[in-house]
Amino acid sequence: MDWRSYRPLLLPPIPNLSDIAVYEAHGGYAQLRRAVTELTPAQVIEEVKAANIRGRGGAGFNAGLKWSFMPPKREGVPHYLVANGDESEPGTCKDRRILEFNPHLFIEGALIAAYAIQADAIYVYIRGEYADWIDHLQKAVDQAYARGYIGKNILGSGFSTEMYLHRGAGAYICGEETGLMESLEGKRAYPRYKPPFPAQKGLWGCPTTINNVETLAHVPLVLRIGAAAYTQIGAPEHPGPILYGISGHVNRPGVYEYPSGMLITDLIYEVAGGIRNGKKLKGVVPGGSSTPILRPEEIEGVRMSADALRKVGSMMGTAGMLVLDEDTDMVRFAYRIAAFYKHESCGQCTPCREGTGWLKGLLSKFLHGEATFQDIDLILDVGSQMEGRTICALADAAVWPIRAIVQKYRAEFERRAKPALIPA
Repeated sequence: MDWRSYRPLLLPPIPNLSDIAVYEAHGGYAQLRRAVTELTPAQVIEEVKAANIRGRGGAGFNAGLKWSFMPPKREGVPHYLVANGDESEPGTCKDRRILEFNPHLFIEGALIAAYAIQADAIYVYIRGEYADWIDHLQKAVDQAYARGYIGKNILGSGFSTEMYLHRGAGAYICGEETGLMESLEGKRAYPRYKPPFPAQKGLWGCPTTINNVETLAHVPLVLRIGAAAYTQIGAPEHPGPILYGISGHVNRPGVYEYPSGMLITDLIYEVAGGIRNGKKLKGVVPGGSSTPILRPEEIEGVRMSADALRKVGSMMGTAGMLVLDEDTDMVRFAYRIAAFYKHESCGQCTPCREGTGWLKGLLSKFLHGEATFQDIDLILDVGSQMEGRTICALADAAVWPIRAIVQKYRAEFERRAKPALIPA
């Protein structure tokens, strides 16, 4: 499919689509009705699995396969669905667009998912700073309740589920799925050891499935057009539309919906209008602040899909693309990333709690003329001792971008360093 002829499915240009009457007039909730009255939960799971909706929250895992991990329903043991709308990754603001312009698509997708896993309740966890969008979504939820799409005996099908909105605790770590569950339970958001995984022991010890807001918004699309047609959109190995968040030094920053597998160069130079002020490109962070940066020569011919980006040493992440021009101070950019992850570390694991502080401190030395050449390799050494040694991936998220910046723009660090003093 040529991206220029693509017509948006997640965010179609329909005025007032956030109103339930407008949404229904354009086929809204028809797929929920079909799912709960004509399909079995197993059939819904198989269709979503065949569509290969890869998680839009960063992990890229097949949503239908994830649903299939839920154990059979047992009497007295509730199942839960959690929608992750924490969206705290710097450079990412895609879920917010759905909540503002097409909230009922997300709600319908969450309800279909709840039916598939037989969830007794849906908890929507949204970052607390999204106050206006939380109110906006609550209005849409109230409309859906009034129409009988949420609650007891939905559409006369015998299936019942509730939906609750939960304001996040204002911490990046709450976006990690087990930290999110701890926060939902009213505790400090310390990530949990896995196993057990949420499908076996999640919220309040009960089977739980956690999906990103954008991921769930794809579900009605799959049922409407079918898995076969869905897999024809974008990259075969990572199909479907993507909400690309393009920010930084471009002429037209924003959130754009196009098929997956877009060329990075097309996104920068055609969709986003190129580098502002006629400057040259210096680097691209393709998927949010935790993904390794790519130099201009590394993005030629590279597409935005998980597999393509993995081959060049980066990740799809949330498709929150940060574009940096030739004037960017890469040392200061690395410091800003380090400062963020130091601030957001929950402190549970020593390698993360101490390591993020070390990274921030070492990079600060470069900004204040106190660094030595040995400090460059010390940054890399500290990172190697953090990666893979913590309960969750926050330490990894801090290491990956900083390591890539130091390795790919080492000359900038060397220019700001001095030889180490050797004691007499």
